[in-house]
Amino acid sequence: MTNLRELQILFDQRVPMRDGITLSADVYLPAGELESIGQRPVIVTRTPYMKAKVGIYEAARYFVRYGYIFVAMDVRGRGDSEGVFVPYFNEGLDGYDAIEWCASQPWSDGNVGTIGASYEGRIQWLTAVEQPPHLKTMIVLVPPSDPFVETPTGVPSPMHLCWLHYVSGRLNQPMELVDWEQVYEHLPLVTMDQQVGRNIPRWRTEIEHAQLDDYWRPLCYQIRFEQVQVPVLHISGWYDDEQIGTPLNFAGMTANGGNPVARENQRLLMGSWGHAVNRDTKLGEVDFGSQAIIDLRGEQLSWYDRWLKQIPLKAKAPVRIFVMGENVWRDEQEWPLARTHWTNYYLHSGGRANSRFGDGSLSTSSPAADQPHDSYSYDPAQPVPFITDPTSSQIGGPDDYSALERRDDVLVYVTAPLEQAVEVTGPVRVDLYASSSAPDTDFMAMLLDVWPNGFRQRLCDGMVRARFRDGMEQPALIEPGRIYQYTIDCWNTAQVFQVGHRIALAISSSAFPKYDRNLNTGEPLGQTAAMAVAQQHIYHDAAHPSAVILPVIPRHTEGDEQIR
Repeated sequence: MTNLRELQILFDQRVPMRDGITLSADVYLPAGELESIGQRPVIVTRTPYMKAKVGIYEAARYFVRYGYIFVAMDVRGRGDSEGVFVPYFNEGLDGYDAIEWCASQPWSDGNVGTIGASYEGRIQWLTAVEQPPHLKTMIVLVPPSDPFVETPTGVPSPMHLCWLHYVSGRLNQPMELVDWEQVYEHLPLVTMDQQVGRNIPRWRTEIEHAQLDDYWRPLCYQIRFEQVQVPVLHISGWYDDEQIGTPLNFAGMTANGGNPVARENQRLLMGSWGHAVNRDTKLGEVDFGSQAIIDLRGEQLSWYDRWLKQIPLKAKAPVRIFVMGENVWRDEQEWPLARTHWTNYYLHSGGRANSRFGDGSLSTSSPAADQPHDSYSYDPAQPVPFITDPTSSQIGGPDDYSALERRDDVLVYVTAPLEQAVEVTGPVRVDLYASSSAPDTDFMAMLLDVWPNGFRQRLCDGMVRARFRDGMEQPALIEPGRIYQYTIDCWNTAQVFQVGHRIALAISSSAFPKYDRNLNTGEPLGQTAAMAVAQQHIYHDAAHPSAVILPVIPRHTEGDEQIR
């Protein structure tokens, strides 16, 4: 039973913003007269998901017990805060004003840290680039990246509409009352909100800005790390559906943070988790073992003690990762790892790599000059599914793709059973040579671990939209029939492929509904419903050496100590 006597809560404190709007904050303090508790460091979380909830109360109770003030605030336009909620666009300046208000209160000693996950993580970055003077550190969990880093399609994922529905109005809306699978099928994309039964102007605005333009630039923090001057604890999981941002942010701050203290004091913590980190040892059908769950709150407390209380603590490695397959934690000094052997695994076939029953193979041997290409038809009316629950709470996981790889519009390339274990830890990239009969189309790549029992575990994946092959700022249609080289960022993983397992790469042209379907017409994105079937050709000969580039980590040998 929670003991309410150990703290007091000042509900609905009105926090003024520079434009006259007030935001609502609940302030958690130790029990007793305000005059007697003294000045303490402050931890702030700002949320669109309602500040008055059990999770926030439990976090506040924990940190207050260890000598902090905890402030939970509804963002502009949500909960008890005034104003209109426009996701992300007001959060930088509002965050600045909120931090400085906390620093000025009589219970504050002027040292302010922030914490939050997902939306609450990204808005910490948008605040930090504004450089509030009293911000000393951040703990950022599973933050979204800059626009189009996660979804390089020019338009939002269909599943983003689920989130926009959830945060419509001032209170959280029930996602379970909508048939999302039916909604995602709707075309054109721009009117998909009608299928929800709700007018969502933000959805339509995002589709109208179908490339990286001036509309999106205020939300780009990953090009402004030199403006961030504080140590950051970065936390995510290999199966976080926004995972790509966390390692990027750690590496970006280490290289380009705004001062030496910031550059030298970043820490990365990556578990075997999904978007809801540190919840369970099991994700989907894969159990990662008893070590998968850690004392994450203790890690956070140690971080705050170091940067808000200046308590000298035993130094920790800047990187701590959970290595799947072996299911152990390991300390490292950098990301990506300095000892990485970037290894090309080339695509091979006799021209029939269609499905897992085809002749596609994967090896470190360079392709022959006359190796035939593979072909398949991509029909947007029959897209390759991406395995996921229908809501946006968690998109994908370590799912079994054996059934989907029966399809002929999925090319599968696989190694022979491994005679020695292979560790792949770091960013994964695919260099793909391809042509299409369409003026615009998509290519998807997925890395999998094929178990001896036939389970085909998704590890990581990515995609490229042909019109954005040269970047999100300069779309250009392709010439049908011409071979192009595409680079596909498949994000990151840390996996030991055990003896007897096989490394597999799957290539297709859809992953629905994680990404919207490319309709293959070259028409304005999201505005039309007309479809065309595209004939896709994947090349892997000496002149077109398609390959997945894997970050292979040398294995320890008998007598050597493995780094832990």
